[in-house]
Amino acid sequence: MTKAPFGHAATGPNPTDRGKLGTKRSLLTDGAGIPLALIIEGANSHDMKQLSATLDGIVIARPESGEEQPQHLCLDAGYAYPVNREEAENHHYVPHIRSRGQEKQEKIVIPGHRARRWVVERTHSWINRSRRLLVRWKKKSENYLAFLYLACAQLIFAKVATFG
Repeated sequence: MTKAPFGHAATGPNPTDRGKLGTKRSLLTDGAGIPLALIIEGANSHDMKQLSATLDGIVIARPESGEEQPQHLCLDAGYAYPVNREEAENHHYVPHIRSRGQEKQEKIVIPGHRARRWVVERTHSWINRSRRLLVRWKKKSENYLAFLYLACAQLIFAKVATFG
């Protein structure tokens, strides 16, 4: 979630920041953290309601998934609803949804087990390096989304340049 003091569209009262206006970014990445889809909503919208729009917002063609090459979708506990499991299966993903407290149980059962870090959180951190995006100063959601796409394009270019 980001602050949006001047935001109009796609903003809402932030439940973690005393009800001030905020924007929530829903991001889909591949295993390496490359952004594939990005949408914005008000900070008061629940994660589970954004899954369908995020999965529909993929900007590149997906390879066909099948028995030989299934495509997995890892989600946190905010998506632990039967509706989201069905939505992921309708988009031909194998859903992996962590229930609440599952990570804590694994830490107790398996000594030395480290918490799993989400690739999406790392990508959000990379996007936040663009100081312009840390706080949403744009009133129009289209302008803010354009700057987010630009930051994602810079991220992808930097990743490709390191591999090539």
